[in-house]
Amino acid sequence: MRIGVLTGGGDCPGLNAVIRAIVRKGSGDHGHEFVGYRDGWRGVLEGESRPLGVPEVRGILPRGGTILGSSRTNPFKQDGGAEAVSGTLEGDGVEALIAIGGEDTLGVATRLGQEGVRVVGVPKTIDNDLGATDYTFGFDTAVNIAMEAVDRLHTTAESHHRVLIVEVMGRHAGWIALHAGIAGGANVILIPEVDFDIERVCDYIERRFEQEYAPILVVAEGAKPEGGIPEAKDAPTDAFGHARLGGLAHWLEGEIEGRTGREARATVLGHVQRGGTPTAFDRVLATRFGLAAIDAADAGEWGKMTALRGTEIELVDLSEATAELKTVPEHFYRGAEVFFG
Repeated sequence: MRIGVLTGGGDCPGLNAVIRAIVRKGSGDHGHEFVGYRDGWRGVLEGESRPLGVPEVRGILPRGGTILGSSRTNPFKQDGGAEAVSGTLEGDGVEALIAIGGEDTLGVATRLGQEGVRVVGVPKTIDNDLGATDYTFGFDTAVNIAMEAVDRLHTTAESHHRVLIVEVMGRHAGWIALHAGIAGGANVILIPEVDFDIERVCDYIERRFEQEYAPILVVAEGAKPEGGIPEAKDAPTDAFGHARLGGLAHWLEGEIEGRTGREARATVLGHVQRGGTPTAFDRVLATRFGLAAIDAADAGEWGKMTALRGTEIELVDLSEATAELKTVPEHFYRGAEVFFG
């Protein structure tokens, strides 16, 4: 069988490990042939691909990013997009597709599956917010990068008696902020699931200074104060309608200085969290997902996605994968509040 492979959405550490596992087992054990589509759904729409055999995947395990490239292209936003995808696959002699991506990429895969495309999904998001799997690869790497940043900022905060604010990724879910904040010993953690009271945040900051320590705040990009922050007009959006976030840390910088008189500085980690070498956990999880995905394709388990449940890799319906976001439970966050201030 000739199988297409693509990576869509934001890049993250571990994507190459998935590709490697699919190709190594698919060609070695099952005798399949692979085509790699460039830049996610754009490559399928425009018929842009590359050979994907064992020689092409050698040495890619420790590399971040994706050798196939990625984009946020949405075929259903284009007239005749679904037909163009089917036409490309038919023209390339591709009988099935393995789509590696997050909510948006797998949402497209789900709709294409309903229209007859034989597809298997692999979950990918550093935000760890897909509800059908306990963990996604890339999350552990992002948390470790953020934690290291917090560790390093503690010393400069103490040296200059400043409030330091670290903004991490997390549009709707605060898993990175929560894990990195707890692991890094942050004094305040702000997540999208719980609106924060800026006066209470300032109280935590003053309490920390009273103990002769400097506070560190870890905030998810999607966190918001009670009442919200006025949105910028004409904010750019991607093909899936998501507005570009960022700026909370700088807003907090001004609010904290104005309310407490303390010097505050913001550090926005941004894409640093996505880049570089994946951790051992992410390499292993991504590899296991890839092995399970090619086994599913070989067995004709179409419309399924690989998922980590406990310690086992299972197959779940693609529709379940994108049904709802997995957000931080309030009781988990309240537990972290023990360490605030």
